[in-house]
Amino acid sequence: MKILAVQNRMGIGDTVIFLPFIKALSKKFNSPISILVKENAKANQYLHQTKYIDKILILERDNKTNNRHDGFFGIFNLASDLKKHKFDKIFIFNSSLRFNLIAKISGIPKIYQYPLFTKTEQHIIEIPKKFLKTNLDLDVDEDPEVIIDNESISKAAQKFQIDKNTTNILLGIGGSGPTKRIPAKTFLDVIDKISNMKNCKFFLATGKANEEQKILNEILQSKFKNICTRLDDLTISEILPLIKSCDVSICNDSSFSHLSSALGIKTITLMADTPLIYGNYSTKMFPIIPDGEKTVAHNTLGKEKIDPQKIFNKFIEIIN
Repeated sequence: MKILAVQNRMGIGDTVIFLPFIKALSKKFNSPISILVKENAKANQYLHQTKYIDKILILERDNKTNNRHDGFFGIFNLASDLKKHKFDKIFIFNSSLRFNLIAKISGIPKIYQYPLFTKTEQHIIEIPKKFLKTNLDLDVDEDPEVIIDNESISKAAQKFQIDKNTTNILLGIGGSGPTKRIPAKTFLDVIDKISNMKNCKFFLATGKANEEQKILNEILQSKFKNICTRLDDLTISEILPLIKSCDVSICNDSSFSHLSSALGIKTITLMADTPLIYGNYSTKMFPIIPDGEKTVAHNTLGKEKIDPQKIFNKFIEIIN
């Protein structure tokens, strides 16, 4: 049986969050599931060893450029692309009439989709749970899981000189937007507190954006440079086995918080300006919110109010 799941939200985090629902479909139909995702989900870099994933198809549409699946003619281009795979079923995790039409034009016999025209404020976890419960009587209550083979983990441990007697910590210091990026001084304070009590090594994960590089360089130019390793020249697929070798992750709301928790690493999530659900949906996540706030959402703008002492306290709680 050939089954396609459509997850057209942007980014790595949203794709990781949807993995339990894809896995549930695979179990239900005893078949790997193909997925249709946007290119910036970078799914090929972290789902290539996940057995319940079949093909990873790319949705070439961003509403900014004239991509193959954009606009009116993009409907027929995507339908043509899907028709080649001869899918038996499609699960559309959105309320878009566009995808409903594409599924019908491509000739997929059985179409499951969120109710049409109900896009407003759809909860990223509760709505797909209800969707699968209503249509297939499936109860989904698992953490996302990303699979990495043992050989890759062993090679990464050798390459990065992972020592079992050292506490290895991933610092996800990047972020997709400036309001999500916790200042370097906060991370430096945390590094100082941890390194004073433990023999440790920090791996700095970030992107190439100028503001991210400023945070990276400020840390690397500090007195802690000898216990810090930069990862910004590596691909996600190269970084994953290293993350799996770490003891704890401390991450901004970024792709690395989602990936490290999905790899089974206890992850302290620093939630400054994003709905809290993105930092606490997994049992491996331990959110820290800005001082003075009871929760966090868009426009909380709390990156300067993340307390290093609270991060350190949570680290001690986790590591013990």
